[in-house]
Amino acid sequence: MSTDVKSPDFSNTELAFASKSDKELKATRELFHLMNKGWLVDLGSKMALWALDLHLPIVKRVIKKTVFPQFCGGETLEESIDDIEHLYKFKTQSVLDYGAEAKETEEAYDFTMNQNIKAIQFAHDQESVPGISTKVTGLCDFDLLEKHHRGDEFSKEENERYERANARLDRMCRNAFENGVSIYIDAEESWIQDSIDEMSDTMMSRYNKEKAIVYNTFQLYRTDRMDFLKASYDKAQKEGYILGAKLVRGAYMHKERTRAAEMGYPSPIHETKEDTDRDYNEAVIFCVERYKEMASCNATHNLHSNALQSSLIDQMKIDRNHPHLNSSQLYGMSDNITFNLSAAGFNVSKYMVYGKVSEVTPYLIRRAQENSSVTGDISRELHLLNTEVERRKNLKKSN
Repeated sequence: MSTDVKSPDFSNTELAFASKSDKELKATRELFHLMNKGWLVDLGSKMALWALDLHLPIVKRVIKKTVFPQFCGGETLEESIDDIEHLYKFKTQSVLDYGAEAKETEEAYDFTMNQNIKAIQFAHDQESVPGISTKVTGLCDFDLLEKHHRGDEFSKEENERYERANARLDRMCRNAFENGVSIYIDAEESWIQDSIDEMSDTMMSRYNKEKAIVYNTFQLYRTDRMDFLKASYDKAQKEGYILGAKLVRGAYMHKERTRAAEMGYPSPIHETKEDTDRDYNEAVIFCVERYKEMASCNATHNLHSNALQSSLIDQMKIDRNHPHLNSSQLYGMSDNITFNLSAAGFNVSKYMVYGKVSEVTPYLIRRAQENSSVTGDISRELHLLNTEVERRKNLKKSN
C-alpha cells in the first residue's frame, strides 16, 4: 500500500450522503430527529408491538412509511433490488438478511430456510451481494436451543426436531458453499448461544476447508467472548478449517442484564462501555494480524474501531480489498463510515434487512432503542445529517 494513499475521513459528509437527494436527506434528518427523543422511542416501541399483536393495519402503514424504508430494503427480496443496486453504484455491497427470528412452527422454519436459499442463489448471480445473514431462531425452537445449551436431555420427539433444525442450517450452508456465497450466523441471547456456537463450528468444519463460507458471530460486550474468539481460532487451526468471525458489540444488553438480575447470576455483559470497547478493539487487532489464516467482518458503527482496522490494514501493507478483511454497517445507519470506506477502496457492505413489517418490527425496535440510549449513534447521525444539509445550503448560496 503506497504511503501517499489517504486514510478514510469519516467526517466527510459529502461522500457519506452522496447517495441521497436533498429531499431524501431532509426526510432522513427528520426521522432521526424524532428517534433522538428517548421517551418517544420507548413509547412508540411499546405501542407498535401492542398494535401489531392486535393486527391494527394503520400501525403497519405508519411503520412502513417511516422507520421501515430507512432500515429495510423491502418486504421481499425483489422489493430490495433497487436499494441493492443503488448501493453498488457507490462501491458498497449488500449482505442479505431475511428478517425472520423466533419462529414457532416447522412450516415457518422451512419457509425461512427456503427464503435464505433463494437469497443465496440471488447472491451467486450478483457481484453486489457477497453473502447472507441468518438467525438460528428462524430455523429452530428457542426452547430447544435453550434446553441444549443447558445440557438437558432431549425426548425422542425433541431430538428429531433438533436434528431437523441442524439439517436446515446444513442445507443452507451447503448451498452457500456450492454457490461461493458467505453465510453469517448471528449471535443471539447468551442462554442459547452455546447451541448456536456448536452449530456454527460444525458448519465451518464442513464448509470452510478452502475458503471462508460460514462465519460465526462474536458479541464482544460479553465478558467471555475475547477468550472464546481465541479458542475458536485455535480449534480451527487444529482441525484444519478457516475461522470466519463476525465481530459485533451486541444487541441484547438490556435483556441480558435484566435476566441476570432476576435469576441471580452474574451479568455476562461488561460493566462499562470502555471494557466492551477494549475487548472489541483487541478482537479487531487479533483478526487483522491473523488475516492469512482466518477471515473477519468488522460489523460495527463505532468510528474508532473502523479507523483502527483500516489503519492496521495500511500499516501491515495488506491490500485494502483483501477478501479476508471486511467491514459492514446496517442499512440506514453510519453512512459516514460505509461510504468513506468504500471510496477509499476497502471492502464494505450494508446489512440489507428485508421481510414483512410484522416480522422485522422487533429488529426495528432494537435499532431504535439500542442506538439512541446505549451507544448514542442516533445523536451522531443527526449531527452528520445537519452538517450535510448546511453544507449543501451554503454550496447553493455560493453558486
